[in-house]
Amino acid sequence: MTGPGPGPARDVAVVAFAQSDHLRRTDELSEVEMVMPVLHQVLERTGLKAAGIDFTCSGSSDYLAGRAFSFTMTLDGVGAWPPIAESHVEMDGAWALYEAWVRIQTGEADTALVYAYGKSSPGSVRDVLTRQLDPYYVAPLWPDSVALAALQAQALIDAGDTDERALAAIGARSRAAATANPHAQLSGAVPQGGYQVAPLRTGDCPPVGDGAAAVVLAAGPAARRLCARPAWITGIDHRVDAQGLGLRDLTDSPSTRLAAQVAGLFTRPVDTAELHAPFSSQEVVLRKALRLGPEVTVNPSGGPLAANPVMAAGLIRIGEVAARIHRGASDRAVAHATSGPCLQQNLVAVLEGEPR
Repeated sequence: MTGPGPGPARDVAVVAFAQSDHLRRTDELSEVEMVMPVLHQVLERTGLKAAGIDFTCSGSSDYLAGRAFSFTMTLDGVGAWPPIAESHVEMDGAWALYEAWVRIQTGEADTALVYAYGKSSPGSVRDVLTRQLDPYYVAPLWPDSVALAALQAQALIDAGDTDERALAAIGARSRAAATANPHAQLSGAVPQGGYQVAPLRTGDCPPVGDGAAAVVLAAGPAARRLCARPAWITGIDHRVDAQGLGLRDLTDSPSTRLAAQVAGLFTRPVDTAELHAPFSSQEVVLRKALRLGPEVTVNPSGGPLAANPVMAAGLIRIGEVAARIHRGASDRAVAHATSGPCLQQNLVAVLEGEPR
């Protein structure tokens, strides 16, 4: 992370990004088969081979897979022989990227491969996510992720920060933007539908689906050699709010604001933001915390309302803004990732391209 005083010791950039098509079900594919094409694509875009990568880090959840140490199987897709330097986080891949960024900062690596994946289709992801809750007082009540997001949405409505029509407009805008995203699960005119849990309707909630994503990080000269216009990570930080839902104001996200401040977001304007807001109401909270005005293009990819592969959606936000910088569609952008109920844990990364 960057903060008061010296910035990061090494300049690190995202030099390549790839993702799968996000689908409601991939019954015919194992996790390895889902991840392998994405790994091949991201390496091809740099010209690197797996053996030429200094560090590999992945993000996934054994709870989704239904078996312990499931991530070790996907290493077959990477190619773990000869032995590689590898790590794993039981979190969204955005946090795997953070670990890889730290490894490069220490000088232990110049390049890193980061990937993440999630198959939500085999079970009930709403039930699986209850395992993130306080195990003594909240989890035994089995409030699912949609019910908790609905509490947050109602708090925003009661505070006068939004209303159901405004929430519907967020979903419609996101899925309209996704028509330009060939990987999106939902796009175009998607019916708002009935209530999932009031005040959230189907159109306010993310689709359940499967998907994977990968990025390659590189430092300094290596980044310029591998990419014509690297997406430099000029600041990155992650923070966490109290786990107890009654201990925080659900209409605000102090951890997002603090992470953004430490990452240097507020020093200059950004032109693009990719927000990991699985529910339309959470975009309202994040826009306020990140001080995003109407001039900022938010979720041009469609965001999580168009495709939300659990454990990969946050990494995709970073990859999407990096890809825009690579092709010259953005100069300075912010990417956000979240984990936990009602935006409990938040990561903010600021990415910039060199002047054209």
